[in-house]
Amino acid sequence: MYGTTWDKRVEKSTPLALIEKSVRGTISNRLPKALKDDPAKLDAKVESPNLQTVDVCALGQDQDTLKLTFTLKVLSGVAKPSACNNADFNKSYSTVAKGYIEKYGFTELAKRYAINIASGRFLWRNRVGAENIEVCVKVLNSGSGLTWKFDAAKIALRSFDINDSKINELAAQIASALSGDTFLLLEVTAYSQVGKAQEVYPSEELVMDKGNSKSKKSKILYAVNDNAAMHSQKIGNALRTIDTWYPDFSENETGPIAIEPYGAVTNLGVAYRNPKNKSDFYTLFDAYARGEALANVDEEHYVMAVLVRGGVFGESDKE
Repeated sequence: MYGTTWDKRVEKSTPLALIEKSVRGTISNRLPKALKDDPAKLDAKVESPNLQTVDVCALGQDQDTLKLTFTLKVLSGVAKPSACNNADFNKSYSTVAKGYIEKYGFTELAKRYAINIASGRFLWRNRVGAENIEVCVKVLNSGSGLTWKFDAAKIALRSFDINDSKINELAAQIASALSGDTFLLLEVTAYSQVGKAQEVYPSEELVMDKGNSKSKKSKILYAVNDNAAMHSQKIGNALRTIDTWYPDFSENETGPIAIEPYGAVTNLGVAYRNPKNKSDFYTLFDAYARGEALANVDEEHYVMAVLVRGGVFGESDKE
């Protein structure tokens, strides 16, 4: 993550560093009934300072634009599992996967990935309240030279019903890599004009045991060589937020969710693909990989999207 100005965003940028600060907060969490019913105890609790040491990150005083850049490699090989100890299942699965590639060529999935890149969905909170958002994509494969530039602020986040020539070109490159034997290497650079000296949001580290933490910080942000950054998992989650095929999908409510075996959305505490309604990945995969027909093409797209995501999908010999 870098800081720059919108007018000179391509010419000049500086790495963003994390800033440590200590704050004295107030008690604002829900209180147990004993405290709520005793004013004296409540006053004593409120008087206790809520001391915290946290990491923050912000643009410089003369900067108004965040620059986020990363590379993305698209690989093929979905039809060939990395490991499978059942020869019959391996053969059946490979036949089905190759059939999907021949029939659909990953065009639907690739278009959705391309839209998520072009819209800057991977900026997450850094996309909110931005005056302008621009996403530049460059193919780094030797001899290519293909580039695209997108006005991300004009691309909707809740629908994939978009017909744009530049998005279609990027999608074609992604689909070709997923379907073929070659890889695609992209460089993605996003510029988000969030405002002068505004706070920006790198990924937050998960502190497993804060009591034994040497820094005693309550919030630790992610950095690479002292340069504020975002986790590759968070970028990946945004790019695979393409599932509009789950039951009860609504553009105006939850919208697209990330491709997950159970349709899990942790911040809502909901699994949208419950095995009870037979919409989860394992139920569909077990049938599809053995050559059984699924109810519709949307279920096929979903199963293949989970396979692109990757994972360990074996089952116990005891079951």
